[in-house]
Amino acid sequence: MVQRDASVSLPPTAVSLLCLLLLSIAPQGIAGTDDDWPDWADQPDLMEQVAAVSDGELRFLPAADTDGEHAHLNRISITEDSLDGGWVALEQCHENIDAVPAAQIMFRAGGIRDLTIESSRNIGRAWVEGHSVQLKDVGRDAVLCIRAESQALRDMGDGRYRLRNGPYMRRFLDGYYPMRVTLDIQYPAEVIQVMGQSPSTQPGFDVTDGGSDLSVDATFEGRLVTCFDFCRHSGDCSGPLPACDER
Repeated sequence: MVQRDASVSLPPTAVSLLCLLLLSIAPQGIAGTDDDWPDWADQPDLMEQVAAVSDGELRFLPAADTDGEHAHLNRISITEDSLDGGWVALEQCHENIDAVPAAQIMFRAGGIRDLTIESSRNIGRAWVEGHSVQLKDVGRDAVLCIRAESQALRDMGDGRYRLRNGPYMRRFLDGYYPMRVTLDIQYPAEVIQVMGQSPSTQPGFDVTDGGSDLSVDATFEGRLVTCFDFCRHSGDCSGPLPACDER
């Protein structure tokens, strides 16, 4: 999605950041005429990024391949109250945001509340607008940290719950680029237990269960959706659940 802001006179190919659900981040543009193509798009570093484009298929990468790339850091807190309404506390930081004239981070309408900006660095201006965070004049090594409540926990019935996040992605034009996503998921271990996850643990997708928290470190390119399934200790945890890609 690309939105124009007349105050900065950006052409139709202006870059934006897109966060779906919890925060996939996706710089992307739309095609225009040659006259529409902005001068900054011909800069060597940007052209190198375009040349390294991926088609969006998920591919996990060695951690070294994402050094210096965009990093998406999340802390998610599931409480007993979350089990009733599905709302979880979210703290989210974006590091090494791509340097662009204008950007936006968007969340699912109706799925986010109390969205606030905690801090920013090397960003000319950042502000909350509805279910989005708007950015202008994003410089190199930019950082943005936000706080919100997200309705990301779904009651699956019989005392079972699913935390579904994503799709996480770093996108420009029609391509996807390497990035890193970390999740620190706190949950009430005295009430619920972890029953499953998707994707499975593998090189490039590391999951550690600390007993009352999950630590996830993913290095990849393409589109990543994660699911973590929980069950009450008193629930029926034996039945199958839908695949992660099924809503």
